[in-house]
Amino acid sequence: MLDRLGARRVLLIAALGVAVLVGAFAATNLASSTVYYLTPSEARDRGVAPGQVVRLGGLVKAGSLKTAFGSPSRTSFNLVITDGAVDVPVVADGAIPGLLREGAGAVVEGAFESDGTFRATQVIAKHDEVYTAPKAGQTPPHRTSSP
Repeated sequence: MLDRLGARRVLLIAALGVAVLVGAFAATNLASSTVYYLTPSEARDRGVAPGQVVRLGGLVKAGSLKTAFGSPSRTSFNLVITDGAVDVPVVADGAIPGLLREGAGAVVEGAFESDGTFRATQVIAKHDEVYTAPKAGQTPPHRTSSP
């Protein structure tokens, strides 16, 4: 009888050990795919140094999304990321991402320049979790169609 209880305890301890190992393995693998970002206020409060690569997240300020042409082969765009308290001007090269629009959330990755402008190397438009399919023949409200 005593041997059966000892065997059960060993089996239980081994099962718990395996569960802890699997949990630790899953947590370390998921941590690398998590996207962390600072708000403009947090970046200001932490004193992020120019040239230090960070992710900055907030809302695209209304009236700030503008396309600028440097040359016929190079396009860039400007926007302002805000958290309601601090505004950060952002400059990015390339085309404006399809889901990026004023008043919507965005995460930009890059570095601050010495003048306080954020030079983005990657722009990620955030979207809400609610999906509503457009009705047949209808254009979604955030898209504009060209004639």
